[in-house]
Amino acid sequence: MVSLRCIRFFVTATFLLSVPLLAQVRQTPLDDLSSLDLMNTHWMVGGKVTTLEGDPVHGAKVLVSPTTGVQARTLTTDARGEFATDYWLNIRIIKDVGVRLTVTKKGFLRSHALVDLGDPSKPWIIPVTLRDGKPDPMLLSQEGLITTLAPRLRKIGASEGLSQKSEKDYARGAEEFLDQERPERSLSSFAKVIGRDPSCPLCQTMRALAELESGDWEGASRDLGEAITQGRANPKVARAEPLIAMGVMESWKHQQERAEGFLAEALKVAPADPLALQEIGRAELFLRDAQRAAVNLTKAMEAGAPPEARLLLVDALLGEGELDAANKGMTLYLNGRDVKTMPPPVRQLWARLRDREKARVAQVKAKSHGAPPLDYLTQMTPELQGLEPATDQKPLETILAAVGKNVRDLFQNFPNTSSKEEIHQEKLGRKNKVEDTLDSKAQYLCLIPEGAWGPVFEEYRANRMGALGQGKGLNEGFMLTSGFASASFQFHPIYQPQNTYRLRGRQKIHNCNAYVVAFAQQPAKARLLGNFKSGKTTTTTFTQGLAWIDPDTYQILRMRSDLLMPAPEVRLDRETTEIDYGQVRFSRGSEGFWLPREVTVTVAWNGKHMRNSHHYSNFKVFNVESTQKLGKLKTPAPAADEAVEPKAQR
Repeated sequence: MVSLRCIRFFVTATFLLSVPLLAQVRQTPLDDLSSLDLMNTHWMVGGKVTTLEGDPVHGAKVLVSPTTGVQARTLTTDARGEFATDYWLNIRIIKDVGVRLTVTKKGFLRSHALVDLGDPSKPWIIPVTLRDGKPDPMLLSQEGLITTLAPRLRKIGASEGLSQKSEKDYARGAEEFLDQERPERSLSSFAKVIGRDPSCPLCQTMRALAELESGDWEGASRDLGEAITQGRANPKVARAEPLIAMGVMESWKHQQERAEGFLAEALKVAPADPLALQEIGRAELFLRDAQRAAVNLTKAMEAGAPPEARLLLVDALLGEGELDAANKGMTLYLNGRDVKTMPPPVRQLWARLRDREKARVAQVKAKSHGAPPLDYLTQMTPELQGLEPATDQKPLETILAAVGKNVRDLFQNFPNTSSKEEIHQEKLGRKNKVEDTLDSKAQYLCLIPEGAWGPVFEEYRANRMGALGQGKGLNEGFMLTSGFASASFQFHPIYQPQNTYRLRGRQKIHNCNAYVVAFAQQPAKARLLGNFKSGKTTTTTFTQGLAWIDPDTYQILRMRSDLLMPAPEVRLDRETTEIDYGQVRFSRGSEGFWLPREVTVTVAWNGKHMRNSHHYSNFKVFNVESTQKLGKLKTPAPAADEAVEPKAQR
């Protein structure tokens, strides 16, 4: 609920002869003024404009158009997203007072709201929601929702709560909305219907869809909420459509748990509804429950869902590691079409399929050539010297749950930060003898992207002047490495189902007897991908490794990761990353964050051996304690022969 604090509508009755009448609907002779009682009312119009996530929108243009014929005014929202103006109106002359708002801002969809001010003794607020002008392509579009649901509601009757008196108005509203594509004009007809038939949930749902199409988010939410409430109170009139629409709107807000709840409720009303099955499958994919998603999306296809459901099913099958079934589903979806001509989400999923296929082939080749590849899950390596082996795996579930919570909390609460980075780069010769070195310094920025949801993290380097750059050494033949702050994503709850874990035992480190947990990505399921680029060739890499975990706090103290398998297509034989973590407390608060302090990366590539060491210190909250002044951040393009560390991909 938006809090408007002082911003509201209020009414004050006055009897001031000096106040002019700003709105009149008829001419009145001077000698009749006394009969009007000169009752003027002061209306203050105010509200707040926010995004779907609830963030205030500064600088939005608000066109306030009273329905009485009073001159419209254009306002601009302040830093809190608020706006306000006032009118003096004669309440004896003007019986009905309403306000039409049109809110615009570059980068957002236009928003409309029509408010009937009603009883002047009651305060009003106008919350207005602006939606991103570029909706998430991974979600159902507004057009897809309306074109699927609205035709179902075109013809309803007495059994749905529509009276005979309302049939013509409902048909007129449906024609304006669906045939003439004028949703704003349909609203008056639907208002008449609901005025006569307030207990008609599908009437409320149809008006909500028209309001959504016209840009009135609040009106649509209000009507769908009323329709859902009526259905819950009276199961005889309960229908799936308002629940589906509300679930999809929650998904647009990136509230996937709430979306899943509404869609599950819709399926209780209509178990075979294809759109409900499709959308709950989509929500489950975002919640990383590929198994349940695959079940519901298969049902959606059987119920006659559109091809989009098949594409989602391919994604779910890939998440389950069913590579052959996923490839078959993609072939059916493309149906002979060139993937290069398809929208970005289709091309991205197709590329993921190809990456998994390459990984499967690479695994087969690795097993058939020479010595067996490194396997932290089962092998004893030098790093495990002094290990007390685990006698059983029972504690593993508790460890993973606690570590996962810490990692999730870190990225939910993490502030934008900068730190001082000292980099020592080495070229190694035979027997790892150092042949050449390069030392440099940079400001290292760790940022949560604006509007991000889920575990997303971006890391940049900047020089003393605040300009972003690659860092030094590429032109001299050294290696560039980055991306260490997000290494613990391997233990985030949404990525754990894509890995295999094993408790290896306990080992002394940092003055405590730490748990040692081995992990290895499952290439068929993994979505946390690494990339290594050599010239024009880029390959996807997968990771395995070890984590040393404090048995009291379940914080990761140290991590070591390696390639799950070599990448011969880019001549990459080894990529080892060792990270030591330390607790960082910022001056603005007492909460501690466990972040990389010392990092060493060793790479064997194309017959060359290189090693980088990174030291991080002087951590500050970015744009609060630090003094860098940067423009819009852009990630520099990777250079040839650059090792690019893992970055989360949805």
